[in-house]
Amino acid sequence: MPANPTPLPSEPIFCARGLSKVYRTGEVEVHALRGVDLDVYRGEFIVLLGASGSGKSTLLNILGGLDVPTAGQVRFADHDLSAASEAELTRYRREHVGFVFQFYNLIPSLTVRENIALVTDIVPDPMPIDEALALVALTPRRDHFPSQLSGGEQQRVAIARAIVKRPEVLLCDEPTGALDYETGKLVLDVVARINRELGTTAIVITHNAAIAGMADRVIRLGDGRILSVERNERKLTPAELAW
Repeated sequence: MPANPTPLPSEPIFCARGLSKVYRTGEVEVHALRGVDLDVYRGEFIVLLGASGSGKSTLLNILGGLDVPTAGQVRFADHDLSAASEAELTRYRREHVGFVFQFYNLIPSLTVRENIALVTDIVPDPMPIDEALALVALTPRRDHFPSQLSGGEQQRVAIARAIVKRPEVLLCDEPTGALDYETGKLVLDVVARINRELGTTAIVITHNAAIAGMADRVIRLGDGRILSVERNERKLTPAELAW
């Protein structure tokens, strides 16, 4: 059944004000973000839409502590990410954030279970590996190697590896970009389930506007700016999406 939008609590989990990011190559400056203001609330499912070069990945990387803004401030709960040291950002990424990218980054010589187990050694309270596998419906594949899996299965391993840390936030950069239509919907269903059942805040980058239907809010970016923020009154299930 389609879900109702997540009620917005009073305090955002992310609060960004005046975020700008300038990349310099020699004398050339590229303005990736231009004064972005954004609040994200705990338990939300956010879709970031925009063309290539709109600033989506830069914004996601700053929220995830992989990059820092040139100007402005971004906070995660009581953490000021814009003023954090590299060691503090590393700890933030390790303890609070799960990442899923378009390419799976699995270690070919390790089994599914071993790929996921790598992460459990660096966090204080990991989820049991078999529980993470069950959430992504891969229990029968636990002893297979990545080469024995389809692309969609490999992406689901990547999601299990991200969530086994019990992150408060799941950041997904084009998680269906390398997948076909039906496989992409299976992966989106896993992300939606984690958001719904675990209460994990999910932010998904995509260039595919159809995916916006499953979000609580849709944020459109262009030329480094937020162009619009729309709230879905009726969230679609991944099975209802068509593109």
